[in-house]
Amino acid sequence: MSKRPVIDRGKVLDAAEGVVMREGVAALSIGEVAKAAGISKGGVQSCFGTKDGLIEAMFNRWKAEFEVAVRDNAPDEAEPLDSLRAHVQLMAASDEALGKRAAAVLAAMLSREELRQRSSDWYRPLLIQEGGEDERSRNARLAFLAAKGAFLLRSFGLMEVSEEEWQAIFREIDTLLAPQE
Repeated sequence: MSKRPVIDRGKVLDAAEGVVMREGVAALSIGEVAKAAGISKGGVQSCFGTKDGLIEAMFNRWKAEFEVAVRDNAPDEAEPLDSLRAHVQLMAASDEALGKRAAAVLAAMLSREELRQRSSDWYRPLLIQEGGEDERSRNARLAFLAAKGAFLLRSFGLMEVSEEEWQAIFREIDTLLAPQE
């Protein structure tokens, strides 16, 4: 009796992201992901069930990786605003390849209302914090929104941004995060 081959879910998710990056979200299918991953359609289905399950796994992996990176970039005794600052720092440090990967995951998840709602539920507490009406909080929110806007414009290819321009944008955004006097 032969052993069933073990499929690396991470490699299949990499393949799915690659399909979306190369061919667009419309090309995302179990068959295309199987071909890109070098496995059978049944192999993809055994890992994720359906295309929706695959998209959800892409979203979950991206979110988990980003949350770990935010925690790693925030102080041990983080205040709520520290998470916003950590998000901004991660976007500033991102390269175009990471942005393209983010765009692929976002494009895929936009087709699912449940994932859009989960994303909203994730962002809302960051942006709408109880007692966050002081100038420091408002500036941190503006910095986050400006950073996210720049990140999305570059990631989706809506605006070409040189590395020099990228750094200049984030130096300006950083002024919003400077301690208040």
